[in-house]
Amino acid sequence: MKGVDEAFLGVGDKPGLDVWCIVGSSLVPVAKSQHGKFYSRNCYIILNTAELKTGVRRHHVHYWVGEEAKEEDCLMASDKAVELDAALGSNTVQYRETQGEESDKFLSYFKPCLIPVHCNPPSHVEGSGHKSSRTMFRCEGEHVARVTEVPFSRSSLDHKGVFIVDTTSKIFIFSGCNSSVQTRAKALDVVKHLKENRHSGRCEIAAIEDGKLVGDSDAGEFWNLFGGYAPIPRDLPEAVREESMSSKKLFWINKKILVPMEAHLLDREILNSDRSYILDCGTEIFLWLGMTTLVSERKTSATALEDYVHSQGRSLSVRTVVVSEGHETVDFKLHFQHWPKIVEIKLYDAGREKVAAIFKHQGYDVTEIPEDKPQQLISCNGHLKVWLVDRGCTTLLSTEEQEQLYTGDCYIIRYSYVEDGKDYHLFFAWYGKNSIKEDSVATASLMSSLADSVKGHPVVAQVFEGREPDLFFSIFKSLIIFKGGRSAAYKNHVLQNRPCYWIAAMKSTFGLDYTQM
Repeated sequence: MKGVDEAFLGVGDKPGLDVWCIVGSSLVPVAKSQHGKFYSRNCYIILNTAELKTGVRRHHVHYWVGEEAKEEDCLMASDKAVELDAALGSNTVQYRETQGEESDKFLSYFKPCLIPVHCNPPSHVEGSGHKSSRTMFRCEGEHVARVTEVPFSRSSLDHKGVFIVDTTSKIFIFSGCNSSVQTRAKALDVVKHLKENRHSGRCEIAAIEDGKLVGDSDAGEFWNLFGGYAPIPRDLPEAVREESMSSKKLFWINKKILVPMEAHLLDREILNSDRSYILDCGTEIFLWLGMTTLVSERKTSATALEDYVHSQGRSLSVRTVVVSEGHETVDFKLHFQHWPKIVEIKLYDAGREKVAAIFKHQGYDVTEIPEDKPQQLISCNGHLKVWLVDRGCTTLLSTEEQEQLYTGDCYIIRYSYVEDGKDYHLFFAWYGKNSIKEDSVATASLMSSLADSVKGHPVVAQVFEGREPDLFFSIFKSLIIFKGGRSAAYKNHVLQNRPCYWIAAMKSTFGLDYTQM
């Protein structure tokens, strides 16, 4: 797929988590054993695939930005998130996660917790190991564990949180007197995780209760780490946060330039499908991508969002969410005075608009084929050619074979004819119901290349099995659609999913016996 990183092709087919780290200008897959181990100097792309009871797969895309990450890595992360969304059909919701301000949804992917790793500068590598042997974490959250590394100091302690002090031989868990039972339970899960992964299960665990010192040797050992016991100051009441914005701000993005719009009363009708918009709501910033915007335009919009967040000085405190038209979140819709009831868009209709926008951008004359009978059919004296798409390549079919299509394949059909002294070429990309994703992704690109190679006036269209217009059938003298497939990709898919049987010849008169494996 043009404009999409090869690392994203074919992802999202199975439920689970996929993680990539941005290294230079490339994506490096992160092994499952390393999921949740994020370095603060890096940026990561995370895809969570969940399968609903109906069998439909739902995708959520996140890009995580470390507090020490370079700005160019942050921009690349936003671009790659857009590419991943395009590879999945432009129907995902994308979230920007900043270190220390991650959403509960994001943290729930990592059990029991996510602990960012702070990379020490090279000058510290050969220093004393005493400092690195003691690490202190603050644990918050009742539904998910939110773990943050804090300075190893008595001043980091308070009465509201639960603190974990990890030393060489023992892990201490300090529970503030005002901390909740749920937070303490989450912190205990984190302690068990540290014991297994950092100490190979060989260390002691000591629980320290805030304010209890009498007859507790573990408490004495704990306070000695800080140079002796001293009372923790009373928690100050949290200041009431004033809203950073008294009203919402809406911009439409014109080649990275933000054009302000009236946002006093927001209505769905002001959002156009061929544009992208930024909606700044103070605590949240949304990027809305129109259905017919191209991947290149979406990347430009994502870059504009990153620039806007940094220019406002709110890169760490604000939550940013990227939504595509037709897949808006409830939180986004709530900011609008009127939002129409959900109208289910058929896959064929939604895809048709996107494909038309792509080919118009490439300079082709795109004409919509009417659903009803066309008023005037093209000349039937043209020349027909059909190519089979197989693993990124095309194979020209013979005259007999081109009138036999298979539901497991994808084909490119070219019909050439002359009208009013001009040469016309009509290209169809035909997708069988059971075609393999690998072939489906390659078909549009290959059709574009074939259209570029002809002289005259090429017109391109995508056709899905069962939704063919009358014009498509009129170019065939006869057409039969069979079950199965010719392509090697389809045959390999069938072999991989076919039950395997062990056949054993029996000497008895009862014939052969078989056992499924």
